[in-house]
Amino acid sequence: MLDSKKTNILLAMAGAAALMAASPALAQETPAPAAAEAATAAPATTTAPAADAAAPATTEEPAEPGAVGGEQHGKLTVVGMFMEADIVVKVVMVGLLLASVFSWALLLIKLFELGSLNSRTDRFLEAFRGARTIADMRRIATSDEFEGNPMADMAAAATEEIELSRSAGLSVAGEHRDSAITRASAAVAAVQSGLSKRLSGGQQFLASTGSTAPFIGLFGTVYGIMNSFIGIANTNTTNLAVVAPGIAEALLATGIGLFAAIPAVIFYNYFNTRIAGYGTRSDGFQAELMNAISRQLDKGA
Repeated sequence: MLDSKKTNILLAMAGAAALMAASPALAQETPAPAAAEAATAAPATTTAPAADAAAPATTEEPAEPGAVGGEQHGKLTVVGMFMEADIVVKVVMVGLLLASVFSWALLLIKLFELGSLNSRTDRFLEAFRGARTIADMRRIATSDEFEGNPMADMAAAATEEIELSRSAGLSVAGEHRDSAITRASAAVAAVQSGLSKRLSGGQQFLASTGSTAPFIGLFGTVYGIMNSFIGIANTNTTNLAVVAPGIAEALLATGIGLFAAIPAVIFYNYFNTRIAGYGTRSDGFQAELMNAISRQLDKGA
């Protein structure tokens, strides 16, 4: 009995010793997973700065203001498009601009001419209607004050013909009265034909500019667009940024053509109206002049 108790006590003591011996080994084995996790996490933390350091190297730098796109945008102005246009398109543009300048110059010249002509005609008619004889009519018509005035030239031509007939010994107040009046009327008609040519100066240029400038501009546009399509075929691209400048340069020619044509047509119609009005006024004066001469011949003056 005592032996069995001793045996049990010894077995218990041996088990306790075994447990005590095994507990340090377990204590050393349990931190291993934590150390493994720390080891796996450490490379991740060390590689992150490397990735961050490499990131700026791969970012693209912003485009500078002088890039190609910026230059193309800067050229899309009237002056820029003109400078970049083909030589044929440039010639068309320059010709149309010169035509426009001449049209505006004609506007100023003819406005001054017709305005001065009407004012001088008013003064002449006032003086002419105060004449009492054919000699007075001639003196007023040939005075320096009314030199170059169309109606003064008409009166001078008619009265000169009467004086020439009288100097030739013809009875202008008697039997040769009708023939003298007929010759005077023919002299007035000759002056009127010259008046029409004089007042219509520059009208042909305005009419030609108004009718042909749009088509000349269209020719420049067609030529420019043709070159643009050739450039598209050569570069093998349909990018709008590449195609747009050439087409815009071509369309500028049509715009300048319209800029030259529209004022020319307006000026032509305006001056046609004023010239026709002065022609009607000269026709009325012709009748007034011949009536005054006939009246003076009937009076024997």
